[in-house]
Amino acid sequence: MSTPALRARSQAGFEIRTLLSNGEQLLVSLLLPALALVGLAVGNTPDLGAGRRIDIVVPSVLALAVVSTAFTGQAISTGFDRRYGVLRLLGVTPLGRSGLLAGKALAVVVIVALQTVVLGILGACFGWHPDPLGVVVGLLLMLLGTWTWVALALLISGVLRAEAVLAVANLLWVLFAGVGGLLLPTDKFPGAAGAILRLLPSGSLGDGLRDAMTGHFSSLAEPVVVLFVWGAAATALTAATFRWDDR
Repeated sequence: MSTPALRARSQAGFEIRTLLSNGEQLLVSLLLPALALVGLAVGNTPDLGAGRRIDIVVPSVLALAVVSTAFTGQAISTGFDRRYGVLRLLGVTPLGRSGLLAGKALAVVVIVALQTVVLGILGACFGWHPDPLGVVVGLLLMLLGTWTWVALALLISGVLRAEAVLAVANLLWVLFAGVGGLLLPTDKFPGAAGAILRLLPSGSLGDGLRDAMTGHFSSLAEPVVVLFVWGAAATALTAATFRWDDR
């Protein structure tokens, strides 16, 4: 007999297969982060601060990969599923709305894990040597970041039309990657700008992973609190505003 957990796992498997077979999703989720890793690893600009360059590059790119999958990819797929009535139809099947959301969340976690393995191996090829304890702490921080960014993805995909979600999600990805603190440490931005970026989920995830994986644990409290606050707020707003179809 099918159980809610089994139905959610089946839905997660479907979501994973769909993402892995979608060339555009793979481009954003894996290829672009991998190209960013290679480009930053072999280049000398921009200045990433003190320490071995590759040890800063890899956690930065891992932060970008989390946002690519948990936010951009999830927002776009959910937005178009809502437009075409997929969410509404699945919501009245035995899977139910809770099973659908659980399946999507599990799929994102699996894809992020696959990204992490691939990008970690690629980073190791360039000489990446993270702090061992920092890897564990960093993985926990990535889970927190994944929750936060999925909640933000559902927030915009649950209220905007699919075309608007596509434009907004891609634009925000570019902004977060370039000037949002994902790839470039926030202390490299002018004073006020850096302080603001540290209060955004992009800057907090980027700085948090860089600090964790280089063994700077004393500065992790702020990123954790910022991500938690953003995640809790986005979850509450999503629960209050999410629409299951475009009608």
